[in-house]
Amino acid sequence: MAGRVSLFVTCIVDQLFPRVGLAMADVLERVGWEVDFPRAQTCCGQPAFNSGYWDEARPVARHFLKVFAGAEYVVVPSGSCTSMITHHFEQLFAGDRAALSEVEALRPRVWEFSRFLLEVAGVEDVGARFEKVVTYHDSCHALRELRIKEGPRRLLRHVRGLELREMDTAEECCGFGGTFSVKFADVSGAMAATKIDSILRTGAEAVVSIDSSCLMQIRGALERRGAAVETRHLAEVLAAQ
Repeated sequence: MAGRVSLFVTCIVDQLFPRVGLAMADVLERVGWEVDFPRAQTCCGQPAFNSGYWDEARPVARHFLKVFAGAEYVVVPSGSCTSMITHHFEQLFAGDRAALSEVEALRPRVWEFSRFLLEVAGVEDVGARFEKVVTYHDSCHALRELRIKEGPRRLLRHVRGLELREMDTAEECCGFGGTFSVKFADVSGAMAATKIDSILRTGAEAVVSIDSSCLMQIRGALERRGAAVETRHLAEVLAAQ
């Protein structure tokens, strides 16, 4: 075994897309890692934090720090949640020396899934086969805060049978933005429509991303359009054989 990873599957994966968490575990085990799932995990606190409820976000984030304190690595199937932990916990706990010490200790061990495969596990080819034309959506937090762009594409290019076609708005937001899509539904819907137009122009059979929240937004818009295009998390594509 290369080592041991603890999965933080995130709220949306746990509640709505559990197959993504299972796929991530399959891939990590395939490339030689022992996988652990801490059952006490809940949320990183991002929904409350982004909505301005920092007092409510802190106990949730404290619980995260407690649950994963002893992890060798924490691997996350979400650029959004990874960014919350590695970028915004410091803001959330500003002035709290004890909590900040815990954040600093854990932060280097928290990795978004695709980056972990490339930079820690050191693999680009995980032995996947997915015989479809796909296009890749850059999620906002992953692209703008974590600077993840080429890595997922490198992994996709090693998938047997897969053809990657770039959309002309790959870096534009899908319009989800968590509570943004609820508070500003009309704007969110218009942004999603622009994204769907771009996806359809590629002729892709599936849209791939590293954030299930974006894929949920995109899938809903695709279904309302009546478009027969799948949405797949990167882990699901890499788990396919």
